[in-house]
Amino acid sequence: MVSLLEEDKGVFPITNISSVVQIFQNQLETCAEPDLALLSILVGAVENTLTCNRNFVTEEAAAYDEPKLPPVELGMIETMYSKFSSVIKNSVDLKVYNTKYATRELVKRVSDVIWNSLSRSYYKDRAHLQSLYCYLTCNKLDCFGVAFAVVAGCQILGFNDVHLALSEDHAWVVFGENGDETVEVTWHGKGNEDKRGQPVDSGVASKSWVYVNGHAVVCDRAMEVATIVSAINPSFSATSDAVEVALLQQELLWLLYDLGHLTKYPMGLGNLGELEEAAPTPGRCPAIHLFQEAVQSARKYYDNSHVYPYTYLGGYLYRHGLHVNALASWADAADALRKYNFSRDDGEIYKELLEIANELIPHTVRADEHLLRQPRCFGYLLRFYDGICQWEEGANTPVLHIGWARPLVNTISKFDASIRAQVVIDCYEEDKLSEGTSDESLNNNNNNNNNECKTKERYSTTSDLIKSLESKVPGNTEPMHPSIQALAAACGEKILNRDYLLQGDGEPFVAPVDTMFDLPLMTSTSSVCGISTPSTSHDSIDDGLSEMDLELDIDENESPRIILYSQKMKGLKDLLLAEKLNTHAVSLQLTAQSQVQVGKKHKSGNEDFVTSAGHRPKRTRRE
Repeated sequence: MVSLLEEDKGVFPITNISSVVQIFQNQLETCAEPDLALLSILVGAVENTLTCNRNFVTEEAAAYDEPKLPPVELGMIETMYSKFSSVIKNSVDLKVYNTKYATRELVKRVSDVIWNSLSRSYYKDRAHLQSLYCYLTCNKLDCFGVAFAVVAGCQILGFNDVHLALSEDHAWVVFGENGDETVEVTWHGKGNEDKRGQPVDSGVASKSWVYVNGHAVVCDRAMEVATIVSAINPSFSATSDAVEVALLQQELLWLLYDLGHLTKYPMGLGNLGELEEAAPTPGRCPAIHLFQEAVQSARKYYDNSHVYPYTYLGGYLYRHGLHVNALASWADAADALRKYNFSRDDGEIYKELLEIANELIPHTVRADEHLLRQPRCFGYLLRFYDGICQWEEGANTPVLHIGWARPLVNTISKFDASIRAQVVIDCYEEDKLSEGTSDESLNNNNNNNNNECKTKERYSTTSDLIKSLESKVPGNTEPMHPSIQALAAACGEKILNRDYLLQGDGEPFVAPVDTMFDLPLMTSTSSVCGISTPSTSHDSIDDGLSEMDLELDIDENESPRIILYSQKMKGLKDLLLAEKLNTHAVSLQLTAQSQVQVGKKHKSGNEDFVTSAGHRPKRTRRE
């Protein structure tokens, strides 16, 4: 029986967004277990009616404060809910699975029920196939929809330990008393190999972006409700959206945001940011803050292993003409990507990065010639390609081909030799330390580009440094204070305020360029994006920050320093700094196939490096 509250039954037939929001809010705040099947059927009915073969016309729209929705009747919701419940319960004999917690066999059985009832005559990755409404009306589901249906089915059977796990392009299930068991329940990739029932361990071990190195978004029930909303697709055609669906999604995401259920969901924050950019909500923070929060969430909870938060942010900055910051964000995206080994299943992120490299960056340079006079922009460009080259190094298939090389060569050739020479390029060389070279001697030899680059980061990531500091405190069981974390994160950067030292003005520290998107942590009741809320794990943002404040006042004569990790980019160092750029040699080095698959992986900190010397949520929510 559908678990609608009595007060919610009175809002039917549903004809407005407020009624849907009320049902979601009551489920989240009143029910110990929000009913996933109910909520998926409800929003699916609205979305599919307004986007697939739409024939609903709003009458007297001007007389309403909000758009009207096609009527959703209680009887229809109850009938569809009962149908789904019967499909699951009649196909799973609970006497066989007489356990308190789910087993692999149980989850596999539920996935078989869903899988075997799907229509085989459709393209599984097209729009509007993620809800149980679509499953119950036409037996169609996309990859996310299958995984979600399995979790909802297990909830109906009473197994509340079964939850959804999401990467940036895939979904699977976690289960068990401690929630540490994983199981594939759907497909992914071109081959569509049937891996259902298997753990995801092999995907994690292969360092595929699809499995985010074990840093997936593992949901609780409220976060699973957030995935229902984030998966809504308002697109009515290739060029237009159903405004009612977009507004519904926007209001539901704000509800989830205010309740704290998007804090650990970077993709949900990014989707809300896109909606706010298109149609800002009065009294709420600007979209840029939501994109910043998505970045902070990925850094704080997922070891900076998610790429899309940076591409969301970079795309926003690009669209608003903040080109320097867009370049920095795209370089950060490549830094996250360098942790992975390219595989044939990585098509979505490959297309995303290819578009940035071959369309957005060239257009940015053409549109803003001021970039060409800034050495740091040349450094961002090198860091972007270094990340992609390192992504390629552990792969069985090359990434970079002449289609990548031409735009890179064209772009770097626009930077004058005097600008390129100002970038201090260090090359990561682990072998130098294995030969007994001390950190001190290395630091004394990386002061200019004319020396062999022998620098080594003592800690490969900020989190490594923080963990090291925490471990040195006797009896320490609590995480380090956020202020100390922030200071540790800024180590090695120029953080002293010159005016403070000379005149006593301002604050003693200033934020370095590379942390300009970092957000302070909320520790008390405060206003989050314009709404006064209790203390949560939200990241607090200064509502007064304008878009133009992102452009920091930086001395353009300073020499930025970057570290190259990939063999290809290290091999390009002298060519990149040459007074006369040999574009043919750069292209050959960048596309050299001999650089792939030869290196031996060596683990250092949280990342793997090649040490041999020889060798949509998808792209966007709307597509």
